[in-house]
Amino acid sequence: MSVITIQSPKHCATKQVLKIERNYKKILFAFSTFFTTILLLILLIYFILKPSKPQFSLQELDIYQLNLTGPILNSSIQLTLLSKNPNQKVSIYYDEFQVYATYKNQQITTDSFLPPFYQGQQETNLLSSSLIGNALPVAPSIGYQMGHDQASGRLVLNLKVNGKLRWKIGTWVSGRYRFNVNCVSVTAFGIGTSMNVPLPPMTSQCSTII
Repeated sequence: MSVITIQSPKHCATKQVLKIERNYKKILFAFSTFFTTILLLILLIYFILKPSKPQFSLQELDIYQLNLTGPILNSSIQLTLLSKNPNQKVSIYYDEFQVYATYKNQQITTDSFLPPFYQGQQETNLLSSSLIGNALPVAPSIGYQMGHDQASGRLVLNLKVNGKLRWKIGTWVSGRYRFNVNCVSVTAFGIGTSMNVPLPPMTSQCSTII
């Protein structure tokens, strides 16, 4: 005598749900494996090429105004930076580029923003900016330090850049990275120095941090 087993609709539905869950897990695993492989490939390419930091040098710095009246400073500075991408296989997108000047760790100009730009492989760009400071409040010690610099015959300024960049390797573009540039400029600034003519730098040196 044969035995006929009749499964309830509830039991069939449970089996169907389990089957769908297994298929869903297989699909999810396949997608996870695919994206993980792509990510590892991108990271491998990145570390093989490993972009070098962009290089900056101060080409020109002209100080047209640097007048201190009590704790109020007025300044006018024109600068030109040379930006170089030293990478042979990596391009750079500069999304943000903010320039300003400091003296004795005190900002003496307002921020100047350059428009975003693209820099190809081993490409160089000249970047010019006018830095202005109108009636900026400064620390009381700035007057004494500036007088001391005049007596010593030289003025040390820091020209700084803060920004964000992205690396481009082939068709892949990285996320944004913050970068900071600090250019130290030494300018002749003796007693009786006239601000009616621009003061060019005697020496300068720039460093980049990413």
